[in-house]
Amino acid sequence: MQTLYLLDAYALIYRAYYALIRSPRINSKGQNTSAVYGFVNTLNDVLNTEKPDFIGIAFDPAGGTFRHEAYPAYKAQREATPEDIKWAVPVIKDIIRAYNIPILEVPGYEADDVIGTLAMKGREAGLEVHMVTPDKDYAQLVKPGIFMRRPGHGASAMEKLGPDEVCQKYGISHTDQVIDLLGLMGDTADNVPGCPGVGEKTAVKLITQFGSIDNLLNSTDQLKGAIKRKVEENKEQISFSKFLVTIKTDVPIDLNLDTLHTTEPNKEALRPIYENLEFRAFIKKLDDKPAEVQKSVSEWGALFDAQPDNCADEPKEITQKTLNDVPHTYILVDNESDAQQLCEHLLTFSTVAIDTETTSIDAISAKLVGLSFAVDGGKAWYVAVPRETEEACRMVEIFRPLYESPDTLKVGQNLKYDLTVLHTYGIALAHPMFDTMLAHYLVQPELRHNMDYLAEIYLGYQTIHIDELIGPKGKKQKNMADLEPAQICDYACEDADITLQLMQPLKQELEKYQLTHVFNEIEMPLMPVLARMEMNGVCLDTNTLAQTGQHFTERMQQLEADIYQLAGHEFLLTSPRQVGEVLFDELKLNEKAKKTKSGQYSTGEEVLEAIKHKHPIVEKILAHRALKKLLSTYIDALPKLINPATGHIHTSFNQAVTATGRLSSSNPNLQNIPVRGDDGREIRKAFVPEPGCIFFSADYSQIELRIMAHISGDEHLVNDFREGRDIHAATAARVFHKPLDEVTRDERRKAKTANFGIIYGISAFGLAERMEVSRAESKELITNYFSTYPKVKDYMERSVAEAKERGYIVTAFGRRRYLPDINSRNAVVRGYAERNAVNAPIQGTAADIIKVAMIRIDERFRREGIQSKMILQVHDELNFSVVPSELDTVKRIVIDEMEQAYQMSVPLVADCGEGHNWLEAH
Repeated sequence: MQTLYLLDAYALIYRAYYALIRSPRINSKGQNTSAVYGFVNTLNDVLNTEKPDFIGIAFDPAGGTFRHEAYPAYKAQREATPEDIKWAVPVIKDIIRAYNIPILEVPGYEADDVIGTLAMKGREAGLEVHMVTPDKDYAQLVKPGIFMRRPGHGASAMEKLGPDEVCQKYGISHTDQVIDLLGLMGDTADNVPGCPGVGEKTAVKLITQFGSIDNLLNSTDQLKGAIKRKVEENKEQISFSKFLVTIKTDVPIDLNLDTLHTTEPNKEALRPIYENLEFRAFIKKLDDKPAEVQKSVSEWGALFDAQPDNCADEPKEITQKTLNDVPHTYILVDNESDAQQLCEHLLTFSTVAIDTETTSIDAISAKLVGLSFAVDGGKAWYVAVPRETEEACRMVEIFRPLYESPDTLKVGQNLKYDLTVLHTYGIALAHPMFDTMLAHYLVQPELRHNMDYLAEIYLGYQTIHIDELIGPKGKKQKNMADLEPAQICDYACEDADITLQLMQPLKQELEKYQLTHVFNEIEMPLMPVLARMEMNGVCLDTNTLAQTGQHFTERMQQLEADIYQLAGHEFLLTSPRQVGEVLFDELKLNEKAKKTKSGQYSTGEEVLEAIKHKHPIVEKILAHRALKKLLSTYIDALPKLINPATGHIHTSFNQAVTATGRLSSSNPNLQNIPVRGDDGREIRKAFVPEPGCIFFSADYSQIELRIMAHISGDEHLVNDFREGRDIHAATAARVFHKPLDEVTRDERRKAKTANFGIIYGISAFGLAERMEVSRAESKELITNYFSTYPKVKDYMERSVAEAKERGYIVTAFGRRRYLPDINSRNAVVRGYAERNAVNAPIQGTAADIIKVAMIRIDERFRREGIQSKMILQVHDELNFSVVPSELDTVKRIVIDEMEQAYQMSVPLVADCGEGHNWLEAH
């Protein structure tokens, strides 16, 4: 049977936009492309997976519809459409036209009505109709031959709802009753009133009893009590609500299968749209081969003899033009004599761009294949490094004077990688250095920072790719070593050449946005510190980890037995569906339990935490899940990440990822090692110092609250910190109006929750949830908090106001965080930006403070000849492997530099500890 797919455009657009609200896709022009990207993803999924015979996409028309005419308040309470969606809709329509898919729009009718009409006509024409939308209202249209398709999340497939699934989901006997349910319940999203006091459970009960709204309204004499009064008092409103929620199926629109027939998209029309949006992944999918400029080895031009200024006598030269037709001279150097002359020549320049070509993306284990250099005038050289270790070391050694020169500015893209690789060959890449990736990270922290992207944005280049040979640009594949130097030359030279060209515009932007100080005094000095930490690595006691794993496994088995006993039978603990059935169908722990879009009960951590007081089985399920996660994430995974050559785990500290300025770590993510809960802390026991050394840990005490006290200037907070009081107890004493020594543990706990929640914009509802108190009590606590600390409230309001005016916030060190949604007319979007306006200056300042401390500690260690090593940074905490005889010295240096990293109106305090492992030290 042929299929007709009808897509509800706005429902899918809104879904895509809000799915990425916390981490939106922003291109170089500052455009939020989340809605467009998500919509195109869904459209491609439909076309490629479902392969429809016919397809159309419906939009709501401009202006009102017949529902607005009948009921002016229809959808009146909705927030204004986010500006980014307004911008996205015309772009999406252009994409749809390029796909040769008809846009279905009828004045006076919503997309629901258009789809409903065409669905019925398609069914009558013998087609199988699929309505693609996340909107629950469409369930009323489902019939034999008409299906509702809800887009999946992530890699999950689209959900398919036929009549049986809809009836089961809503507890009704036929799909027409969806209209009756919606009419009774109302719809807050569309401002449909329904019957006051009637929710889904009551609506299902009434429709099950009476069959429809009409029968219900004609039989109110069979009702009793409050429900009788509610229904009788709102008869007209209930009938009108049913009218509003009923999707029309007689819209004046024809089913034109000729125009709806699926055809190939117009790739030439799509390409410029995708290029403008910077959708490189979609561009690549337009053809079998990537859309970037391709050059085979044979097309790179012939090798010919030439002599560059003051360089080798007879090097091999490859001349080519970049996309903007600016000529570049790329030269291959493949012997030590030419390499020696090249190094001498490069030392005559004050600035040289450098790059390394290697066998792996893992800098610790990578072997050099070649070195590339570029200088003023568009000249670049590629030096082939021999495969034999001894010859390779001799070739690299030739360039030591350049790499270690204090007079030559070394420019690179992600220099930490090159520094680490060169260290393997005994070369210490020395300052001064300029990292284009880090410069752009400061200028535009939320955008991409890879070279291809920067080259296109700042220089208008599309860089050379030799994907067939070495994989995508920027990824150093293991088969690189199998290529001939001439095959790599252009690719390698262009990396260095473009990197050099990027420096000037990025320097100008750093100066323009007053970020030069942050770049020169924090990010660039920190880069080699992080490289040394990565090379140091961390020791793991696998025996201890295995013992912990065995203990966790035994406890999981006991928990399983307890859970089965409490449930009265065995079931699959890893199945959310079965867990939900046990908790809510069998044990009846929540009669109003929410269900997911697939019809099963929600059993996430938040759901279970809210009901854990109702039955002991819930807490045991939570404990079982926690142990299982610890086992899979750490116990089983960490030993596999030990480098066999070093015996250490070498995480990567990511300096250009988070918009806040904080570092992150990956492969593995050691910053997520649990710190709360006894089980989580047990993992830390397996992290140990070098043999014969001591594990030393130091972390800032309440650094973000101290920063808040400093930047708000609130006298109470400042004085409490200056006097060394327990800040949470002091807050409790002030908020609950009692002497400090009479504050209870519970009151301190509540004050601590308030201290860390209120200043980040937590609501009364959120605070009530965290403190497990009534909303009224949490609201009163917030009121008391702000009356106690009025300058904290002033700071919060001032931060939001300044962000609205400037479009960004600034940390104490000058780092910027852009907030493009701060003036959005949509309250949800704007609220998220406002919370960031308050939080980001504090979190960003804290991030910069510990970076400064790391730089100074590393400098002191090297200056004073300390053999102990800094091995880990976890947010506000630094960890060290310390030679026992140096412990007192290390402790003095670390605490001194951490506490003196930034001068504030309140003291910075660093707590410390030592032991045989991370757990003992922390």
